[in-house]
Amino acid sequence: MSLFLANESDPIAHIVDKGVLGFKLFDQPVMLSMITLAVCAIVLYLLMSKAAKSIATGPASMGNRRFIPIGAFSALVEVVIVYLRNEMLIPVMGERLTKRYLSFLLSLFFFILALNIVGLIPFIDIQDAVYGLMGKHFDIKEHETSAIFGGAATASISVTGGLALVAFVVIQFQGFRELGVKGWLEHLCGGHELVHGSIFLWLVVPIIFIVEFFGLFVKPAALAIRLFANMVAGHTLLITLTMFGAMAIKAGLGIFAVGGITAVSGVGAILITFLEVFVAVLQAFIFMFLTAVFISLMSHEEEEGHGEHGDADESAPASGHLSQQPAH
Repeated sequence: MSLFLANESDPIAHIVDKGVLGFKLFDQPVMLSMITLAVCAIVLYLLMSKAAKSIATGPASMGNRRFIPIGAFSALVEVVIVYLRNEMLIPVMGERLTKRYLSFLLSLFFFILALNIVGLIPFIDIQDAVYGLMGKHFDIKEHETSAIFGGAATASISVTGGLALVAFVVIQFQGFRELGVKGWLEHLCGGHELVHGSIFLWLVVPIIFIVEFFGLFVKPAALAIRLFANMVAGHTLLITLTMFGAMAIKAGLGIFAVGGITAVSGVGAILITFLEVFVAVLQAFIFMFLTAVFISLMSHEEEEGHGEHGDADESAPASGHLSQQPAH
């Protein structure tokens, strides 16, 4: 509550990334988002490793039970992976590219999803409450905070920009690997047919090259800005709603007015929270899916259209429950 009262006029203060008091690295402050990224990465790795072991096909002595994942979380992970692979990625990328980049794309999806979900949990305010119970002062300033974990990491443009940079590197790696330097340049000029076509078509090649060249950077930048903007907007709205009660108390309103405002704002915050959970999943999916689309654009044309009639059985993993799912 003290954080709400102290920052009632500036909900952005709860969202902006801050340095952690007392933590420095090479004389530079360690940002809260950096710790959140590291913790989420470690926890996600442990959870997914456990899920992978539960999903893996067991020994033949288990009978048909060996094909059933152990635990609800593992079953959910399997369903999500199978759906994303068969219904979303294969139709866009084809069997070969999906098999090559599936691990990267799924890691991207689950990591962004984990960051988005953590951002919805008020870890900073929980730490404030704990500090109060311990008789300590919780400090939160414009650029520093006493919190050591939490916050909306994906509401920081540096985090989303870093994720977009990784996507950019993978996209260009696929372009050079699949097309070569010559093919990559031809792709920027409109394709082989245009470059080696009529001499009169060469007049539009410089224009296409400029558009495609800047598009190399605009596409990942759009990924970063879209994720950043959606997270900032959602968290700002949610925090503003939850601060109405504290604002009413500070304004000196009566108990009935404060109770009414708190109840209405609380219901609104709950509804917005459900919407934010949906947005968290949606934005993680959009980031992953558009990255897959951009990767597929850097491949040969014969990869297109393999989603429905690809050799699913040949490219599926040799073991595990995922190998039992046919591709559509």
